[in-house]
Amino acid sequence: QVQLVESGGGLVQAGGSLRLSCAASGDISRIVTMGWYRQSPGKQRELVAALTSTGSNTNYADSVNGRFTISRDNSKNTVYLQMNSLKPEDSAVYYCHAHYSRAFYSNDYWGQGTQVTVSS
Repeated sequence: QVQLVESGGGLVQAGGSLRLSCAASGDISRIVTMGWYRQSPGKQRELVAALTSTGSNTNYADSVNGRFTISRDNSKNTVYLQMNSLKPEDSAVYYCHAHYSRAFYSNDYWGQGTQVTVSS
């Protein structure tokens, strides 16, 4: 089992910055990847950014590449999403995600979500 707790959302003006945090607990040694997804009303949940457990590989949505940075602090079991140059279209509920895998079993875990609102 893995638990994910997000923090750091809020209201910001266009062009501003926010940093989201996701603290993981539980059987974290078997987490393969962690990342951030977002969902706005009427749209499907989409991948924003993800990284491997070692942090050696990252993946970004084209819409945020160059503006957002995903990173992790293994000493704190925390993944961060630094969001710069925010745009109104970045407004959404952001969810932390972890993909867990061990022999004969895998699962996806989600945080409760944190609202990001970017005003124009």
